[in-house]
Amino acid sequence: MALSVPKAPGVAQMLKDGARMYSGLEEAVYRNISACKEFSQTMRSAYGPNGMNKMIINHIEKQFVTSDAGTIIRELDVEHPAAKLIVMASQMQDAEVGDGTNFVVVLAGALLESAEELLRLGITTAEIADGYEKALNKSLEILPTLVCHKIEDYRNVDKVKEVIRSAIMSKQYGQEDFLTDLVSKACVSILPDEGTFNVDNIRICKILGSGLGASEVVRGMVFKRFVEGDVTSAEKAKIVIFSCPVDIIQTETKGTVLIKSADELLNFSSGEESLLENQIKAIADTGVKVVVSGGKVGDMALHFLNKYGLMAVRLNSKFDLRRLSRTVNATVLPRITTPSQEELGYCDKVCVEELGDTTIVAFRNEGKDSRVSTIVIRGATDNFMDDIERAMDDGINNFKCLTRDGRYLPGAGAIEIELATQLAAYADTLPGLDQYAVRKFANALEVFPKALAENSGSNGTDIVNQLYLAHNSENGKNIGFDIEAEKATTIDAVEAKLFDLYQAKFWGLKYAVGAATTILKVDQIIMAKRAGGPKPRQAAGSDDES
Repeated sequence: MALSVPKAPGVAQMLKDGARMYSGLEEAVYRNISACKEFSQTMRSAYGPNGMNKMIINHIEKQFVTSDAGTIIRELDVEHPAAKLIVMASQMQDAEVGDGTNFVVVLAGALLESAEELLRLGITTAEIADGYEKALNKSLEILPTLVCHKIEDYRNVDKVKEVIRSAIMSKQYGQEDFLTDLVSKACVSILPDEGTFNVDNIRICKILGSGLGASEVVRGMVFKRFVEGDVTSAEKAKIVIFSCPVDIIQTETKGTVLIKSADELLNFSSGEESLLENQIKAIADTGVKVVVSGGKVGDMALHFLNKYGLMAVRLNSKFDLRRLSRTVNATVLPRITTPSQEELGYCDKVCVEELGDTTIVAFRNEGKDSRVSTIVIRGATDNFMDDIERAMDDGINNFKCLTRDGRYLPGAGAIEIELATQLAAYADTLPGLDQYAVRKFANALEVFPKALAENSGSNGTDIVNQLYLAHNSENGKNIGFDIEAEKATTIDAVEAKLFDLYQAKFWGLKYAVGAATTILKVDQIIMAKRAGGPKPRQAAGSDDES
């Protein structure tokens, strides 16, 4: 019989074989901080308009070349538990605002880097976390006083362009004016008189070929498909939408038909045909010009559709059917029936067009009551168009946020330096050890103008010194870094119309500090043995085989 080896006392004896536990500053806290620092520094070089691209090949061998933090984080599949907390904070920012994901990752990493220095000086994690919370509360108190621009009329395309330009510029520097124009027109054209703006009502259709300058906004929807029948266009068309196939209706119950002669066979076939023809004739008699089907269009049905001059379009996606029904204001019918006038939709023009070598079906609504807009992106490669789409997503999400809260802060690193200046002064008023954490919080905010400068090829430390000098003078709170100047210099962000969304900074600060303090408060990492892992080796001389 094998000698049983006792387990080590402590937590290890409560867990399964193969479980691991790390505790204390060296094993748990510094290990977590180190992983988060590495992750943050990877993302820091992608920050700003001149940020570097990352080439990522994901688990299914798909390649991405982008500087968009949201895409990088989504495709990286981070495994480290502490770094995952920062990823989750970043994803919450994406869900709440739709922009500023990199801000959360970079700030959380900078806060943890600063915390490591304080820990080595002997300050406890609880005191650092408490100091960070105080600095966050003070920052959120200061933020409303730094608002430099507010948009009241968000139906004015020119005013909307001003504020969302910098969001698009951070992803597509050099193309921002053209893309801002497209996004502004698309968003304002479908803004409802009542209710909230829905991001899903802006569709993006990418068509290979030509160049970015050939991109356009279509008021309505565009599908990369061809029509089923011979009719390829219809104007001022009434539209009926079916979620089922347009074909001979199958009976709901199974039955056997006994046919004794050729005449009976002919009558049976012609009966089905005449039934289908009557249904399509009844649909045509209601004034319908376009039939949209969620399933296949049968050959016999197609014959009768062509006979009565109806245009047939097939859409495989039920989501596309729902969006189209919203666009043309129709009701999706579950079976082939004669629609009432209330169930029909209307579209100014439905037509087949060719863009490059791609055939599309466009549902165009030129009137004011268009509910969905489509931005058609043209480009030479799929990867380029994907990057343009990400930039447009940021612009559309910015528009969504400004319809809820139209306040804007100065961009170009101005807001971070102003917060750092005021937090450093606030730290001097605190009596306890919290003041060191608050001061480190202020220093951590310097990482943003420094990253903007370094990614543009300038000396980050020099720029930060220039910005502090400007912000300590009167009327200098809007001074930021000028990425376009040949020499490293500063610029008035408000005059240059470089704005940052108030909501993005508000939630970004909250999520970054929340993630950083949560990681700091972890003093033990216990990794239980995974189910289905390798079995422990049998001890020599065991009696299992006897």
